[in-house]
Amino acid sequence: MFEVSNQSPPLESYDLLGTDAVLLDAVRREGASWAEAELGALGRQLGQPETIALGHAANKNPPQLKIFDRFGHRIDEVEFHPAWHELLGIAVAAGLHSSPWAKPKPGAHVARAAGTYMLTQIESGVYCPIAMTYGSVPTLQQAPAIAAEWLPRIFGRTYDRRFAPAAEKTAALIGMGMTENQGGSDLRTNTTRAEPSGDGSFRLHGHKWFMSAPMCDGFLILAQAPKGLSCFFMPRWTPDGERNAVHINRLKDKLGNKSNASSEVEFDGAYAQMIGEEGRGIPTIIEMSNYTRLDCCIGSSGLMRQAVAQAVHHARYRSAFQKKLIDQPLMTNVLADLALESEAATVLTMRLARAYDEDDAAAQVIRRVVTPAAKFWICKRAPSLALEAMEVLGGNGYVEESIMPRIYREMPVNSIWEGSGNVMCLDVLRAISRMPNAGEVLSQELGEAGDARVDAFAGRLQQRLAAADRNDESQARVLVRDLVLALQGALLVQHAPGAVADAFCASRLGGEAGSAFGTLPRGLDLRAIAERALPLA
Repeated sequence: MFEVSNQSPPLESYDLLGTDAVLLDAVRREGASWAEAELGALGRQLGQPETIALGHAANKNPPQLKIFDRFGHRIDEVEFHPAWHELLGIAVAAGLHSSPWAKPKPGAHVARAAGTYMLTQIESGVYCPIAMTYGSVPTLQQAPAIAAEWLPRIFGRTYDRRFAPAAEKTAALIGMGMTENQGGSDLRTNTTRAEPSGDGSFRLHGHKWFMSAPMCDGFLILAQAPKGLSCFFMPRWTPDGERNAVHINRLKDKLGNKSNASSEVEFDGAYAQMIGEEGRGIPTIIEMSNYTRLDCCIGSSGLMRQAVAQAVHHARYRSAFQKKLIDQPLMTNVLADLALESEAATVLTMRLARAYDEDDAAAQVIRRVVTPAAKFWICKRAPSLALEAMEVLGGNGYVEESIMPRIYREMPVNSIWEGSGNVMCLDVLRAISRMPNAGEVLSQELGEAGDARVDAFAGRLQQRLAAADRNDESQARVLVRDLVLALQGALLVQHAPGAVADAFCASRLGGEAGSAFGTLPRGLDLRAIAERALPLA
């Protein structure tokens, strides 16, 4: 028999926190050092071969819809592979679905961001209900009676896989349904109706074109009430213990996110309660969208980290033409460029998470302006990075035994979910125009770098923010891209090694951002950048 040689060992039995210098530094810097021990334990658990195998199993065995039982009764249940439930149990036990709300303290959102950043590297499908539950809490808090009943369930850390009334379970997860087939992002065209029932509750009639994780215990739903589009909380079971009239028509056959069930549903008089002011549904639910958009940044950044970790790990062991791949000059350039993109995404995401721990005027601007901006650019860069990282592994990265195809298929969902790129960029323009202190806050954030390259780039950007560019929708993507690059450059100059900051400024602020990876200019310490990304303690 032939001998297998010159192959890299699997990347497993490692600590996702302790071997990631960028994430570990960010956790300490952004105020979550108190959570380091707990995060380290989670990172080690996620990096175990058995946990990694759960991600593969959950995607190889996607959920199955069971509309009827064997006697013909309508049940509308989704069956998940045991691996899905085990992974979700890990996430809930770690509090990734609700810990900043259950135990608020400085750095809580940063700590939770670091945990979910690691989770998504192992399996992103379970991240969907975790993210929606996390984002639902500020909206539910606008209805004190609902919050009093449901938040203790949401704060539970013992995952309960049963399809049963939430009152009988040890923990609850929350989903949402906004998109309808005729409107997409144009939510005001929604046609789902909410009819008052006479007892203070409503009955929903209509459909949702996308409703992810339909086996959650409750959902935030937008529907047309007599006074206009309003926000509702719709439990999966009615208060009297009956299955709510939520009919799952089919599960979506998606490009990626295979382990997670996304569905088309119809409401046939489904029980629901109003949250917030009638006719103000979008402002009521928009706070949830801010948190789930943050999670898009976290998810994409985590996937980028895993793609880069796989690439540099492979290059460290694989030889070609009498050299290790990491020692081949052109490959070193590619790896350093990938690592640079990943680090820039991570530092901005973790800085953004800190803004959700703060409540001053500056933090409000960062949350409102930078969240959609970061979601646009990070999520746009992620698929290209995944493709390049897959190419580093060659054929080994293209086969389904590798995690790389799953990462590649997973990347686009964060760009599409919670608003596409155009929606994000227009939202940035709208936020800047409506927040008088936005320019001052952004200038202060950029000015802290004290670097001539960042200052010059930021100066040109600020001129455009103050001029007609701010109102030119056709140039919104350019403006938002440059805002993110300026913020990333400022953060890297302040907090990253000099080699990383120099390479970023030379290639992103002085070059053509968005060009092919592996085009870093001469004179940079590419080897140091590539080695910084190695998943080594």
